[in-house]
Amino acid sequence: MNEALRRAMLQAHMTDRKLAERCGVDIKTVGRWITETGRVPRARHRWAVCEALGEDEAVLWPAAVKKAIKVGPDREVVSVYPYRSGCPASLWRSLITKAERELTFAGYTNYFLWLEQARFGTALRRKAAQGCRVRFLLGDPDSDLTRSREQDEDVALTLSTRIRVTLAELEKIRSQPGIDARYSEGHAYLSVFRFDDDMIVTPLLTHSVGHDAPTLHLRRYQDDGMFDRFASHIEELWRRGSPVWEGEDDG
Repeated sequence: MNEALRRAMLQAHMTDRKLAERCGVDIKTVGRWITETGRVPRARHRWAVCEALGEDEAVLWPAAVKKAIKVGPDREVVSVYPYRSGCPASLWRSLITKAERELTFAGYTNYFLWLEQARFGTALRRKAAQGCRVRFLLGDPDSDLTRSREQDEDVALTLSTRIRVTLAELEKIRSQPGIDARYSEGHAYLSVFRFDDDMIVTPLLTHSVGHDAPTLHLRRYQDDGMFDRFASHIEELWRRGSPVWEGEDDG
């Protein structure tokens, strides 16, 4: 039995029938994927399952990817998306759910998370209560840089408004120990979101908004690799950042 697939389906609340519909196969085929040890679906079906469940192919069918295991410096690149909006919301949820040590959200506004992740604040509060460090790096809504970027974006829902929405949501959960937030301008054009040893990176292109940014899903496999480079960047910004809440600075 493919226990990894079965667990992923349970976590995603995905029935055999729903998964079959998402992948364009018969429900009996999904049953065989689960019950027949060593059975590996076709590549297009594996990719459809991974997208539907927000899980990696290497987790569900490790044998299928052994032949294509990367050994170079790009092996930390799990997947790429031309647009952040193309990165499944289920993947974000899966990474948030699995994180045990660290959740760092270094987007300039982080606004989209509150829209796309149901009961996001509740999930953060629960993670922090379980000992997971939760950090937010935000742009200052009143800074010159924010005003300059607003002119570049030229959209109705301004950057400062989106930042203030995030600040209002964080205010609701700030009483939970383990949740902290700081202002920084060093990530205005590069958002980094860390979930233990997984990371989503979105470099912002000229005159574009966050959901149009190309997106990388990274996983740490080596010292001083791509993951560590981005992680060090965020740690330095956090060190230099200023606390969102007066009198609160846990280092």
